[in-house]
Amino acid sequence: MKLMLAASILALSTVAAFAENPMVGGAAMFEDKNIVENAVNSADHTTLVAAVQAAGLVETLSGEGPFTVFAPTNDAFAKLPAGTVDTLLLPENKDQLTKILTCHVVAANAMSGDIVKMIGDGGGMHKIGTVGGCEFTAALDGDAVKITDGQGNVATVTIADVKQSNGVIHVIDTVLLPAM
Repeated sequence: MKLMLAASILALSTVAAFAENPMVGGAAMFEDKNIVENAVNSADHTTLVAAVQAAGLVETLSGEGPFTVFAPTNDAFAKLPAGTVDTLLLPENKDQLTKILTCHVVAANAMSGDIVKMIGDGGGMHKIGTVGGCEFTAALDGDAVKITDGQGNVATVTIADVKQSNGVIHVIDTVLLPAM
């Protein structure tokens, strides 16, 4: 009986160790690839990838990390006022684009369980400091992690814990903006 129990526990832990990352944008995400290598394969993140390229952040986000990236989808970018994305992608707006994008990056490897614990330890909210110098607030709404940006916009984490070789991606449904 003990041997069967031990074998069952070993089998379950082996399955958990090899559990696949969630699919994102119709593409497999591989733990041995970095954030940029995986993001380019997501059909839901073509705008984000174009923005990262325009901002000159490919090398940074391909680096060692660790990084936690709150990755807005194409639909999240589409919620911005008409023409905003095209304007941000212009070379003369590179600094503003870089600021917005780096406000989606935290210099840590924060899995959803870590974030939920920090929210609980903070009495229901947790301040998040980003690489771009933004401060956002994470909270729970039921089981969903919500992040409020500097302008009061609220993003929901729609896909959590997409492991990368240099951190983790959490897919969000709204672009986070710095305070004005």
